[in-house]
Amino acid sequence: MGLESAITFVIAIFIFAITPGPGTFAIIARALVSGSSSCVTLCFGMAISDVVYLFLACLGLATIAENYGTVFTIIRFAGAIYLFYLGWKMWTTEVKMEFAKERENPKGHWGGFIQGFLISASNPKVILFYIAFLPSFMDLTVLSMADIIVAAGLTIVALMLGLMLVAVFAGSARKMFRSERSMKRLNRTAGSVMAGAGVYLATNG
Repeated sequence: MGLESAITFVIAIFIFAITPGPGTFAIIARALVSGSSSCVTLCFGMAISDVVYLFLACLGLATIAENYGTVFTIIRFAGAIYLFYLGWKMWTTEVKMEFAKERENPKGHWGGFIQGFLISASNPKVILFYIAFLPSFMDLTVLSMADIIVAAGLTIVALMLGLMLVAVFAGSARKMFRSERSMKRLNRTAGSVMAGAGVYLATNG
């Protein structure tokens, strides 16, 4: 992959990252409730999941997605149910301002990473994107492991830039909410967004 192709590749992945979908909806919901800094591990989990799909596409395992569509359907609906559950939890959680302040620096980093990984992994459109996208930038039949590693690195950088940009914008809107009443409304808005992400994932397979 030459320099020009690499730059174009990064720009395309960046645009893919900020395109509305279950991942961006989940980031918006979390950033509204807990601030943009809480989204770092969530975004990283999504990026790593995407890289796994990228490796699968590069290694010619796209046939798995084609021949085992039922498995991907089950995974997609499981992810949708999980997102809807998270939305319900946000909607019903009692809000106390001191607790809300503590959540700005959540301790469950692994929880955020796993959540992000599962959200991206449960969306089979991600692997379909890479299957259709990669041939525009590289010949998959002559790829070396070094080529794949470079593509993976560029993907992580572009995804983290795009996803964290979404988180920062959503987190900045959170600063307008200071009372318990407004935080409750914010929680319910975020919960609705998260549940909507689940509905989107379930109905757009």
